Amino acid sequence: MSNASASLKIIRDHGPASQLFGGQPAARFRLLRYFSLTSLVGVLIVLAILVYFYRFFAFEALEQHETQDNVAITRIFASTIWPKHSAYVKSSVTLSREELQHHPEVENIRADVVRQMYGLSVVKVKIYDLNGRTVFSTDLNQIGEDKSGNDGFISARAGSPVSEITFRNQFAAFEKVINDRNLISTYIPIRTDDKKAPEGVFEVYSDVTEYVGELERATYRIVGLVLASLGLLYGFLFAIVRRADQTIQAQSEEVDLAHQAVLVHQAMHDPLTGLPNRVSLSERLDGMLRSMQRSGKKCAILTIGLDGFKEINDSLGHIVGDQVLKEVGHRLTEQFRGADITARMGGDEFVVAISEVGRALEIELIVQAVERIQKVVSEQPIAVEAQALTVTASIGVAIFPDDGDDVLELLKSADNALSHAKKRGRNSYQFHTADMNSRALGMLLIESELRQALSEKQFLLYYQPQIELRSGKVIGAEALIRWQHPQRGLLSPAHFIPVAEERSLIVAIGEWVLHEACRQIREWRQAGMAHIPIAVNLSAKHFNQKSLLPDVVQTLSDFGIPANCLELELTETSVMQDADATIATMERLKEVGVLLALDDFGTGYSSLSQLKGLPLDSLKVDQSFVRGLPDDRDDLAICTAVIAMGQALGMNVIAEGVETPEQLAVLRSLGCDQVQGYLFAKPMPADELLKFVMAQLA
Repeated sequence: MSNASASLKIIRDHGPASQLFGGQPAARFRLLRYFSLTSLVGVLIVLAILVYFYRFFAFEALEQHETQDNVAITRIFASTIWPKHSAYVKSSVTLSREELQHHPEVENIRADVVRQMYGLSVVKVKIYDLNGRTVFSTDLNQIGEDKSGNDGFISARAGSPVSEITFRNQFAAFEKVINDRNLISTYIPIRTDDKKAPEGVFEVYSDVTEYVGELERATYRIVGLVLASLGLLYGFLFAIVRRADQTIQAQSEEVDLAHQAVLVHQAMHDPLTGLPNRVSLSERLDGMLRSMQRSGKKCAILTIGLDGFKEINDSLGHIVGDQVLKEVGHRLTEQFRGADITARMGGDEFVVAISEVGRALEIELIVQAVERIQKVVSEQPIAVEAQALTVTASIGVAIFPDDGDDVLELLKSADNALSHAKKRGRNSYQFHTADMNSRALGMLLIESELRQALSEKQFLLYYQPQIELRSGKVIGAEALIRWQHPQRGLLSPAHFIPVAEERSLIVAIGEWVLHEACRQIREWRQAGMAHIPIAVNLSAKHFNQKSLLPDVVQTLSDFGIPANCLELELTETSVMQDADATIATMERLKEVGVLLALDDFGTGYSSLSQLKGLPLDSLKVDQSFVRGLPDDRDDLAICTAVIAMGQALGMNVIAEGVETPEQLAVLRSLGCDQVQGYLFAKPMPADELLKFVMAQLA
């Protein structure tokens, strides 16, 4: 799993990063919500402003219109009525309020005013002297009031008419009291000539209730029209903003996820090397251990410490030390990919976890991994600031479940093993258990001794005769390697071939066997031994070498022996690893004249269709099936099928490991072509095989 996908999985499993680290998730900006609120408020404000200005200008126009009408009325009054009553107005200053209210002239003025105002919208009239005293009013109770401080009166006395509107007013009109009316009162200077100073002030009340009602109805229509227009605009903008909000939210979520993934990655990884840190390592190891526990397999924990890293930090500084750690982390990451876990514990310590360690070759696989680590760390110097630093690594190894059944216990065991490894010196490793250390050391010792055996020619070839059942004669032999160990004596292949395969020595050993067998064939031919092919076992690694064919041809040429004196044996498993390439190589060998045999048939997983495509001369029945004869019904069935199948395909069938007369009798009855085993002869040195064959001829 990639870092990015792992981080997102953590976010999905555990919630946003802000919650993982103890905080609260930040509230997201919701464009649609703010647009709805602000646009609604904006619509109301715009509507209120429009209504305000409409009413302001409408009523201002109404006041101006009524003022003009009232000024005209006043001029008529000044030219018709005022001359009759101006003397009374001027002399009223000496009268008391009560005298004014009951003065006969009031009724005369009232009669003239009513007559003058008949048919007009004027509902009330007042007359003020220049001192602001009310000398006449259609409302008798107001006669005698002092209006000298009224702004309208003061403006009119100065010569400028002024109007103001009042709403829902109650007042006494000419004939009755009128309620709930809208009025405009206008203060107008009274003068018979515009060039003369005012002689008094005339206040006229006009009833504008109908006009105001029409204005309000117009206001409602305008409000409805504006609301409808703004509503359409709002709906259009709402659709656009909602889409924008959805886009913003989607982008915001993507940004949040990316940001949270970064936070999770930072929390779970070492900032210097980018490798998983201790927290992430513990989580991953726990998952690995659970998987290994379910499958019944083992895994290995390798704790790596850089030798002398403290000296690098102290002498060259932490910047150089950090660069070394980064490079080591990068090399380990490149070396161990896939299912393996690579992490940094802190300081100069790293951890590599290897999953699914096989029980049979666990030591070999682990030692191989250890050496890969030591090689990748130290093989190439680390270039830092024009300096080439050679770094080595010590490694502690713990194996699950042998050294612990949980993460903490395993890491502790690996750390303890690392401490012991450091005490042994630079570039060393140590297993947590003494048994593992002993086995690892034993494998390393065998590897070292194998290299010495190759150089000192300590290997020998023994030969086991192959007997034709029909004639009872020796018609071939199989070359079997032995190791003449200086201290432990003669060793069979089981003691060293597995190590040779793991330590990449098997090809060199195979080349020696091929060369020695051909040399021995030449020597036998010179001694007069009859022509019999010698079978040589080849490992899968050796057979897949591109140099195999030219090596075989050159060896045959060097020793001057016919190609059909040599038979190469391949195991079924090695043939099936890369069938196409294997068949191509086999066909080229057949063109040279070399014989080919399939060894240990029945132990792999090849099918009849695959078998019939192989250019084979012989098919060898594995001794594991021969061993159960004649009592084991399954072994009997397998041997019967293999022999019949091989012969049907035109191959020579050889049974290995024949040790009893009963086994031989069954194989003879099944029509097996050849046999080899202890019943006839054990593997023997070359000179004894010569005697064995020559004795048959005699």
